[in-house]
Amino acid sequence: MLNIAVVGLGFMGVTHLKGWRTVPGVRLHAVVDADERRLTGDLTSVGGNFANTGEKFDFSDVRGYRTLGEALADPAIEAVDICLPTDQHVPAATAALRAGKHVLTEKPISLDVPSAEGLIREAEQNNRILMAAHVLRFFPSYEKLAESLVGAGLVRSALFRRRCAAPAWSPWLTDPKRSGGGIMDLLIHDADFCISLWGMPEAVRARGHRDLPRGIDIIHADLIYPNPGPILISGGWHHPSAYPFSMEFTVTADAATFDWSSATNEFRRCRENGEGATLPLSDRDAFASELEYFAGCVAKKVQPERCPPRQSAQAVGLIDRMVESREKNGAVIRTA
Repeated sequence: MLNIAVVGLGFMGVTHLKGWRTVPGVRLHAVVDADERRLTGDLTSVGGNFANTGEKFDFSDVRGYRTLGEALADPAIEAVDICLPTDQHVPAATAALRAGKHVLTEKPISLDVPSAEGLIREAEQNNRILMAAHVLRFFPSYEKLAESLVGAGLVRSALFRRRCAAPAWSPWLTDPKRSGGGIMDLLIHDADFCISLWGMPEAVRARGHRDLPRGIDIIHADLIYPNPGPILISGGWHHPSAYPFSMEFTVTADAATFDWSSATNEFRRCRENGEGATLPLSDRDAFASELEYFAGCVAKKVQPERCPPRQSAQAVGLIDRMVESREKNGAVIRTA
């Protein structure tokens, strides 16, 4: 039985708590938060961009700690799940690795590449498992896309789009020094997924607009690869409150076009011979799948191949290059 501690009981902390209770072979041993009410299990005030986020949890058999340091001193805790604001990912993960704990940290792994690389070295030096929670790799629709592209020929065009209202549930998110802004916080998913399929692009070209007082942080980025392409990432934060969350992709390869949208959750395949079909998707919760995969890596003492931390660091670098190109009005920026 793996004893886990969830650190931070905000939106993602609650999301992970819901996932952990479905993962076999794992016991929620402790939670960490500075809010005394949350430590009682009353998380009804927690909000996010998923409906019905908050609820009451039974923490009667769960240890509650107000600080990470207190939790790391608990020898029964084997792994920590860090769901803190982004600017706290690296210091919290570093402390946990040095305390001998395995680490799952919410995405992005850090706000800059050198910090991410330093965290990877810490995991190697302390012989501990490190994984960034890039949950998109575990969404059934994106798993189906990766599976479908095998043997489908060259990718001729791809669009990945992700949009939502500027977040109002956590004030730290709109502080770019803490979150990296909308592009880092939201489109890191799509950057990481493109890296998982095709590796790092040679260069990027991006346009967009940022006006954080109005809640706007949007980008349209062309990832320049030698073979697949064009590969486009589009979206970001829009005006607060009313704008709905959505994500989608359309990918055209030699053999077929694959299309999916969160609005319908239908994965469509259109073959070159005119045949169209809606392919079945797993109903497995992506967060539960992600958490179960991390727990399996810890049990087997193997580093994660589905979410390798070096690719998580690359995703941070790719977002940086996209934003740099936007700031330079669409200049082509090399990634290396």
